[in-house]
Amino acid sequence: MSGSGYQTLLDCRRRSRYLRQHGFTIDQIAIVLHLDHPATPLRLYRHAVGLTAAQVVNAFHRLANTAGAGLRESRLYEYENWPKTGRRPSPYTLRLLARIYGTQPVCLLTPAMLATYALRDQYELRRTDA
Repeated sequence: MSGSGYQTLLDCRRRSRYLRQHGFTIDQIAIVLHLDHPATPLRLYRHAVGLTAAQVVNAFHRLANTAGAGLRESRLYEYENWPKTGRRPSPYTLRLLARIYGTQPVCLLTPAMLATYALRDQYELRRTDA
């Protein structure tokens, strides 16, 4: 992780911890972090829960019951940089990441990002019981 990226993560961890102590939810914390950090929702949620990319990858593999082929740090960064660069995450990947971050899959996308998915996938990503 680059120096400035790591400093951003540390700042977000510190703020997230403070906000959680004051009763903020992860969803609310991601919104607050967006005020100071122009990043995609997917990256902001990772920062809101205070996880490194390596920690997310490990948690992803545990949930998906895979060993390394399911997600790599470099791919996570590609997902976090989409739609400007990188790759669009699959609905399955978004559901797993949402479980790791303690939110709903639709929260990991902006409305414009959600609109790029097929209608059936949009419905599934919006479901709160998924």
